[in-house]
Amino acid sequence: MVGVESSTIFFVIINMKMLRFIQILVLVCVLMIPVLIILFLRGFTSNEYDIPVLYEQGVEDPYQECDYGENTGQHFIPDFTFTDQYNRPVGREDMQGKITIVDFFFTSCPSICPVMSSEMERVQDAFRDEQEVQIFSISIDPEYDSPEVLAAYAERHLAEKDKWYFLTGNKDRIYDLARCGFVLPTIDGEGVPEDFIHSDKFVLIDELGRIRGYYSGTQREGVDQLILETKILLYDK
Repeated sequence: MVGVESSTIFFVIINMKMLRFIQILVLVCVLMIPVLIILFLRGFTSNEYDIPVLYEQGVEDPYQECDYGENTGQHFIPDFTFTDQYNRPVGREDMQGKITIVDFFFTSCPSICPVMSSEMERVQDAFRDEQEVQIFSISIDPEYDSPEVLAAYAERHLAEKDKWYFLTGNKDRIYDLARCGFVLPTIDGEGVPEDFIHSDKFVLIDELGRIRGYYSGTQREGVDQLILETKILLYDK
């Protein structure tokens, strides 16, 4: 009887070990499924989400506001240098090799700017750990928006140093850059906040300085699309 009991115990132990092994094997297979799917997609499929390059044949200038010369080829963001909230020079050279998200605003804006800046906080959070993504918010009221004013505004919106730059500078150059560089309508309010007119668009600029898209900075869906397409540009770099 002792021998029978010992044999039974032995087989029970073996069966328990086999069951445990099968459970582990099933768990490993389940965990491997997502990895295998990713490998399959990378190896046998291609990215069908195409982000266009805008203004490949140049920019139309029906009102003759901009000096594009004879350039009818790819439009690039032109050279510029302004001053950030830390009194440092920041400009086109700092965009080279990076993905830059740009908007035009002013700190005393009574309408869309607070919403735009709040949405831009979401953009910053999405790319906080991505050194190749940065944000430029350029003031269209530089006579009021000094570096000190911009610094206070940046602090209110939790702007991270060397990630989100608030820029001010020469008014004529800023308006020329907005209209002719970023191709955005911009009208000077001559110091009256209600009279300033500017776009609510966030502009996505690739590492070569080409415009890749415009997105509403006052609509959550538009900003979600911006975040998605920025991630795709990062993946494709």
